[in-house]
Amino acid sequence: MNTTPPRLLATVLCRFIGGLLFMSAVLFIPAGTFAYWQGWVYIAVLFIPMSGVLLYLVRNDPALLARRMQTKERVTEQKAIITLSGISCFACIILAALDFRFGWSPVPLWLVITADIFVFLGYLIFFWTIRENSYASRIVEVAAGQQVIATGPYASVRHPMYAGALLMFLFTPLALGSFLALVLFPPILLTLVLRIKNEEALLVRELDGYAEYCTKTWYRLVPGVW
Repeated sequence: MNTTPPRLLATVLCRFIGGLLFMSAVLFIPAGTFAYWQGWVYIAVLFIPMSGVLLYLVRNDPALLARRMQTKERVTEQKAIITLSGISCFACIILAALDFRFGWSPVPLWLVITADIFVFLGYLIFFWTIRENSYASRIVEVAAGQQVIATGPYASVRHPMYAGALLMFLFTPLALGSFLALVLFPPILLTLVLRIKNEEALLVRELDGYAEYCTKTWYRLVPGVW
């Protein structure tokens, strides 16, 4: 078992608790009540698997955990893309909470539960990806010793982590009980596409073998589509 530095453990714990509190505020303040059951289920679907993934990384891959804690993008274009993506994502969540509060476009129970399942599946794809690729950093970079991964989910699409994120982004509004919040999915999708294209330009330029990998694995995000 690998040893995780205490300072890294403290950082992970603080960010996990901070993220949980921030997400709770973003959901329940606009909703105007704690009786927003869709919000509670969504938090559970996000943070229970997240805690399991963090424990896995603490025990098995602290180097990747350290990479996942990095948040400062080094590529100028990525900084703008991440900012736009963050604004779009949180606007989507806030709009969904407001929708619950004012009852603009309620979603039936069966569809809320189905959407939560797809959000969870998106997180499973994320976990599968980081198990396969120990260099799956949060920021766009090529690390020393990094190699092209063409196995597991990378055999189907070049960016499986973003494929998982796509599922989560698409079904989050429905999981939170809002049809209206789906209007913010297109800008979220746009930022995802821009990030992928910018990231691939860097990988082709700096990661040996990536250009050849692109000729063998055609699809970036969704098999048979793009």
